[in-house]
Amino acid sequence: MQIALVPAYNEENTIREVISRLKRVNLKAVVIDDHSSDKTADLAKRAGAIVIRHEKNKGKGEAIKTGINFLLKRYPQIKYVVIVDADMQYKPDEAISLLRSLKEEKVDFVMGKRDWSKVPFRHMLANLVWRIAFNILFLQRLEDTNCGFVAFSRKAMEKLRNNIHGGYILENEMLATAVRSKLKIKQVPVEISYTEKSGIRRGARMLLGILVFILVEGVKYRLGK
Repeated sequence: MQIALVPAYNEENTIREVISRLKRVNLKAVVIDDHSSDKTADLAKRAGAIVIRHEKNKGKGEAIKTGINFLLKRYPQIKYVVIVDADMQYKPDEAISLLRSLKEEKVDFVMGKRDWSKVPFRHMLANLVWRIAFNILFLQRLEDTNCGFVAFSRKAMEKLRNNIHGGYILENEMLATAVRSKLKIKQVPVEISYTEKSGIRRGARMLLGILVFILVEGVKYRLGK
């Protein structure tokens, strides 16, 4: 069985389309509803997904952690999983490409890489800063270090489930854990659609927050901590 974890919070407008597109590529959806106040959970169930609901809002990182723990317990033989956002920013259909890369390339962690010509300038600039810092400190040559479209092997699931805390740092946290754990990392092109830009104040907080995380964890990594 091929499974997609779908963390969701108030995504009633898109959740059915996400599940429908996952079905088209033979992917079973496990939706982690992060205590939505709308009809996300109900619509996901009607669309045929397995739904796990948080009793309070915990954030995307905790939703992913809940999903991983559920899969490892419910499907002890599971080998791969892909994380698919519920807002249609990425094309759910492309999840199969990430899983294919895991299997064919025999890697443990696959992260999408975006076409920067289709990314708003402020987002592109912030990602450039994060990418340069991450690659220098973690000794990598990655083309995208903050893409939320990821897939990983069972080995990676075991490593990641105790090292996910969420917030702005989620993608870098998972990637840093993959590097520290000496997991084999691969990137594949993915399409992205931006429906809105981050406000300047929120964008500045994200830029600094993620950069500080990369600097602190990167220095620790270089010092062998």
